Amino acid sequence: MTDLIAAAAGAAGVFTATNLDDVVVLTVLFVASRTHGRPRPWQIVGGQYAGIGALVAVAVTAAAGLLVVPDPWPGLLGVLPIALGVRALRKRADDEAPGAVVGTLFGVAGVTVANGADNIAVYVPVFRALDPLTGLVWLLVFAVLVAVWCAVAAGLGGHPRVVSLVGRAGRWLVPTVFIAVGTTILLTSGVLPHLAAPVT
Repeated sequence: MTDLIAAAAGAAGVFTATNLDDVVVLTVLFVASRTHGRPRPWQIVGGQYAGIGALVAVAVTAAAGLLVVPDPWPGLLGVLPIALGVRALRKRADDEAPGAVVGTLFGVAGVTVANGADNIAVYVPVFRALDPLTGLVWLLVFAVLVAVWCAVAAGLGGHPRVVSLVGRAGRWLVPTVFIAVGTTILLTSGVLPHLAAPVT
């Protein structure tokens, strides 16, 4: 029992450390849902589960030696939130509801995967070291914490001050958040020096 508790605590710590930035993105999405109806709450939750599930599946597969994830190339996924943010900024006010950067479950999942691509580098060695039972505990903890993350973000997204801020500045604030997330992914993943390196 002690081992399982320790495993759950370890899983919670790793999930928290690698997904803190998701709270910001999720909050923005819940505000957009509350004020403009897109994406719907179930799409946000479903997309978050799908995105985290995809990241974990890749990590588990790589940990089993069935897949090679070339580091740091997953960092190129940072282009996705940048593209979504730029597209939203370019939309005219009468073409798109302010703040509606992502409007579907698949869009939310895509942003989640892009935002968590660097998590794979952490997850692979961890899952490689876990026995099946401990791995199952980790997966259950991750599943529970996704729900917690969504609940926290939904609460923040319903706060009057947050809603008011995004309502006033949503036209540029929400896309800017996405662009900032994507830029951070590109800069911290180390993929840009690889792109700039001369081909030998």
